[in-house]
Amino acid sequence: MTLFRTTSSVTAAGIQMHGPMLQVLPVAVAANIRRVRARTDARIMAVVKADGYGHGAVTVARAAVTAGAEQLGVTDIAEGSVLRAAGLTVPILAWLHPSGIDAARAAADRIDVAVGSVDELRQLILDAGPLGDPGIRVHLGIDTGMARGGCPSEQWDDFFRLARAGHGLGRIEVVAIMGHLPLADHADPGHNAAAVVRMNAAVAAAHAAGFGRLLVHLAATSGALTDRTTHFHLVRIGAGLVGIDPSGAVALSGASRLTAPIVHTALAPKGTPVGYGGIHVTDRETHLSVIGLGYADGIPRGLSANAAVEIGGRRHRIVGRVSMDQIVIDTGAEAFPNGTTATVFGPDGGAVPSIHEWADWAATIPHTIVTGIGSRVKRSIA
Repeated sequence: MTLFRTTSSVTAAGIQMHGPMLQVLPVAVAANIRRVRARTDARIMAVVKADGYGHGAVTVARAAVTAGAEQLGVTDIAEGSVLRAAGLTVPILAWLHPSGIDAARAAADRIDVAVGSVDELRQLILDAGPLGDPGIRVHLGIDTGMARGGCPSEQWDDFFRLARAGHGLGRIEVVAIMGHLPLADHADPGHNAAAVVRMNAAVAAAHAAGFGRLLVHLAATSGALTDRTTHFHLVRIGAGLVGIDPSGAVALSGASRLTAPIVHTALAPKGTPVGYGGIHVTDRETHLSVIGLGYADGIPRGLSANAAVEIGGRRHRIVGRVSMDQIVIDTGAEAFPNGTTATVFGPDGGAVPSIHEWADWAATIPHTIVTGIGSRVKRSIA
């Protein structure tokens, strides 16, 4: 007995299928910048780490700057250099430095750097150019309650004194103090109060070391949207650029749409095991469609039974295990021809799942959904 009766396996003659595509929506990035602007008087830094949260760093940066962001933030100097090569001229800050700080490259490409320890600061001063050369612009990172980087309070005297010495010698130009909010996702100013107190104490310590007015920044997306006391002079917007408010307090615009064509459809009788391990068995005769996206492309392997995609204006469940390159969709009585577009997620609403729903289905956060989209998925700009 034949288990599968193919109902459509090829496209119409002469029609070429387009592969999986992540469509990026700069208009949504701009809308999210405007939402932040309505909630703060501080400057806005658009943080485009992880290739703009998977949306393309240059694309997101351009949209954000055009919409009013005054600065950009990146993981390391190399990412900043890419933005400079693309013609972006606003100040750029690199603050995580997974490969260390290339002082020469930072100076050449005018990339600000953040340092968060006495040892790191001392090395940067040594690596900076000779006296008389333009100094590297530095943001002094302090620990405001995360213990994940930044200078701890017991070392502030040495930290600020060393920074003042390097600044006075012209090896570095200290322009800012920065910290992080560990509990801003609660959307409750009470949870941020301790970090604000630490930041104010650090500013006072910097003044005692001889610094005048410095740019101060503490809040990321959640703090920027929910607690003005954390804003100081600048807020850093990363996930918020692409539609994610980690606090869930403000509805932002999703900035991408992931689609893929159906590449195979078959009619399966009741009792048909689906995929590796046969963990799903059809409970009726039904059509099964295959989409060429899998865990190698960023589809989470562990999904709840509610996970679905949109096809033809309706949601259809994903069934069976997610494979490296494919997922199987149960479309019931409807048989869709090859080349029919399935929307995996997008900002459209209705039958189209959102990245937040995908995060729920995968028991994760939306950040991992958008940053996990693999390189095999082509990108386009709307």
